[in-house]
Amino acid sequence: MKKIILLLSLMFTFSASAQYGILSAVQLNEGAEDQYLALEAFFGPVHDLAIEKGLENFQAVWKVTSDSADENAPHYIIYTGFESKEQLDAYTSGTQDWVALAKEAHKGSISASRVERIMNNVSNESKERRNYHLMSVDNTVFAGSIEPGDIMTITPTKALNDDFENYETKFWKPYIEKAILMGQHRYWGLSKVYERTENAYEGMTHFFFNFPVEGSNWWDGVIDQDSFKFQKLQEGLNAASEHSDPITLELVSVHN
Repeated sequence: MKKIILLLSLMFTFSASAQYGILSAVQLNEGAEDQYLALEAFFGPVHDLAIEKGLENFQAVWKVTSDSADENAPHYIIYTGFESKEQLDAYTSGTQDWVALAKEAHKGSISASRVERIMNNVSNESKERRNYHLMSVDNTVFAGSIEPGDIMTITPTKALNDDFENYETKFWKPYIEKAILMGQHRYWGLSKVYERTENAYEGMTHFFFNFPVEGSNWWDGVIDQDSFKFQKLQEGLNAASEHSDPITLELVSVHN
């Protein structure tokens, strides 16, 4: 019992204050990774100031570490979280002067003229950026803290019928919650794509987000995979969705 109480004391809600988000899949130009990472380091203080001013809730940059046969697969994933759709819409409206914000964030450390040069060359390092606007469907609590080096998987998914979200939230989520209490998983979240840029892939309607525990199979002692109930529920779940291969990510930086 004490172990459970201690574990609960280490948990916080990862996305309760970020019900909306922008997932940006970044494909870099060949040989541009160092340039890209330098750009993200430059934007770190800018995101800190944007959070302070209420323009966003958090921002995280992830490096894709899994292999893909897709020649257009992203090299990095950026996730920016917002507490409301209104906050996200204001962020993307084009009314915010990001050059002025960057100058304020770097005042005293980088000259205004250099900030302008950097801001005018943003995206030169990337071949393509595909953006997905997401709305949270459901999530568990988050066990522990989030820091660079953490591993996350995202799974692009296509809902095949109207039962999909109910199967995931009412059938699958309770198993994950039990695994978290047992220290075998850290987080599970499901978000729905409600808008995307023209170049973004059309074949996905949802994204799953999972934080695993290294060396642990979260389902051990959680699921009786041979039970009649589980098998029937799994059949229904399989009929309700079509999953792409999970994408494994390693956290580079986070601002919250």
